[in-house]
Amino acid sequence: MRVDEFDFSLPRELIAERPCEPRDAARLLVVGEALEDRLVSDLPRLLRPGDLMVFNDTRVIPARLLGRRGAAQIEVTLHRDLGGGRWRAFAKAARRLQPGDHLVFGEGFAADVTAKEAGEVTLDFGLEGAAFMAALERCGSMPLPPYIKRPRGGDARDCTDYQTIFARAPGAVAAPTAGLHFTERLLAALDAAGIARVTLTLHVGAGTFLPVKAEDTTDHVMHSERGFLSPEAAERINATRARGGRIIACGSTSLRLIESAAGKDGRIAPFAGETALFITPGYRFRAVDLLFTNFHLPRSTLFMLVAAFAGLERMKRAYAHAIAAHYRFFSYGDACLLNREDDA
Repeated sequence: MRVDEFDFSLPRELIAERPCEPRDAARLLVVGEALEDRLVSDLPRLLRPGDLMVFNDTRVIPARLLGRRGAAQIEVTLHRDLGGGRWRAFAKAARRLQPGDHLVFGEGFAADVTAKEAGEVTLDFGLEGAAFMAALERCGSMPLPPYIKRPRGGDARDCTDYQTIFARAPGAVAAPTAGLHFTERLLAALDAAGIARVTLTLHVGAGTFLPVKAEDTTDHVMHSERGFLSPEAAERINATRARGGRIIACGSTSLRLIESAAGKDGRIAPFAGETALFITPGYRFRAVDLLFTNFHLPRSTLFMLVAAFAGLERMKRAYAHAIAAHYRFFSYGDACLLNREDDA
């Protein structure tokens, strides 16, 4: 499909700079054969007893680093752990960096540039595991998406705002933003309504914000991300489906990992590894029944995914309604609950 079919115009003032307070007071657009304006706090009344929600428990690491190469200031954003203390990173003014350069980010925290390609560099920190994470927590800042404007990429409030209530496994360089809407109060209400939950891990990469530069979706190379779905979580999903319960993916990341782990018969197997699943209209969903997600960027792989799930024309109508009704968009914005088009 042509990428321009997934384009739309969004007024800048609808891009949320801060999350709603409290988080579950955000607006929720229910998208099915009709559109319904609700609140996220209404979710327990929109689902059924016996349904299962699947959440991503990845934790965002402070992946944005300001450092120096001699007298020159350098900014990098880590986006892929290569193991052994080496990371791929996006670098501002990457043309000034060359293999062999030494970058200093703080006392006892430095890296050597070992490779460079098309605006990205490979950095060797000589640290890994707990020692690396401790240095990163000390020197790094939250890797907010580029449409959220902050001095130096973030402030103290973003350290908590840009982290979900489920965050446990460090490794993401972007938040699974659908999960940002959930509070202890909302989880208690879901429990009381008989709606179960389970977690998986997909470490969201910075590629989620990269624009699709190809003219046709068939020419786009999807970024890969590391994920883990335990045997216990897989069995709970299978058991829920076997007894007629619905699977509700909280966010596109949860959906992509569930579908990556699903066989042709829809049965979920444990998963550990990389997924580069690129979902566009025409994809046949195997396991997910509903999708709770934020409003996404035009021409993005995420908007393509929701168009595949709920239907392109339906999503265009839904986004037009959301814009006219002044919903808040993107990472800190409002949410929608999508019914699958082939269930209509």
